[in-house]
Amino acid sequence: MSLLDPAERRRTGIRNQAELLAAAAPEPHTLLDASWRDFIFAEVWSRPQLDRRSRYLISMSGSARSQDTQALDGYVRGALSGGELSLAELREAALHVAVYSGWSVGGCLDAAITRVAAAMGLPPAPIPPIRAEPWDPQARIADGAAGFKNVMVFGGPPPATAYFEAGILNFVFGEMWMRTGLDQRSRRWLTLVGVSDSAASIPIRSHVHAAMASGNTNRAEMNEFVLQYAIHAGWPKASVVQGAVLEQAARVEKGLPFEA
Repeated sequence: MSLLDPAERRRTGIRNQAELLAAAAPEPHTLLDASWRDFIFAEVWSRPQLDRRSRYLISMSGSARSQDTQALDGYVRGALSGGELSLAELREAALHVAVYSGWSVGGCLDAAITRVAAAMGLPPAPIPPIRAEPWDPQARIADGAAGFKNVMVFGGPPPATAYFEAGILNFVFGEMWMRTGLDQRSRRWLTLVGVSDSAASIPIRSHVHAAMASGNTNRAEMNEFVLQYAIHAGWPKASVVQGAVLEQAARVEKGLPFEA
């Protein structure tokens, strides 16, 4: 059994915190402060099983959900300073977070992006229209159904209610998931945080399955997602997601479709 050096862990935490948040790491004044340095930045963010871009997206979505503006501003600043995400991609991320966590939560992320971009002196990002051209209502429904199948890897619901028609098919899968400003893998992490926070069994299990069945992620990355997600959501919520990952990874590896 090898022993780890607490002093080295502290040094690693200070170095990682400064690099990841693009600001000097302050001296901890409380036990909680020290845990950010010694566990979250020294240990979790050092793990190689998940790339930094993904960790930023998970943590930004999680801290926006909890309205932790200090952490959120730090993640946005770090992602921009390190080149992990562009300003335009972050604006797309805010829209995506709005769908899966609510427009108020998306607004919290969008406001942080505005604050940090202003402090860094960045020029505004272009704002591509939600949809630039006129559309036929039936074609929009068909686009949404095709988009749903592409993302979820199974057929979508019929447009039988306002939620399914105007929400799921027309906007979420007919427009937002089809936008090119943010790649599908990045959208997965934002979605997974939102559905995990919902504590709704079918959305959690279906999106966990789709993330792996689509090839956007794999079992190891999904297990790592759970740990990163737990930082802002807490261990009890993360334990539910961990169970879904283990269950759905087994189905994906056997070639089985999602089953509600």
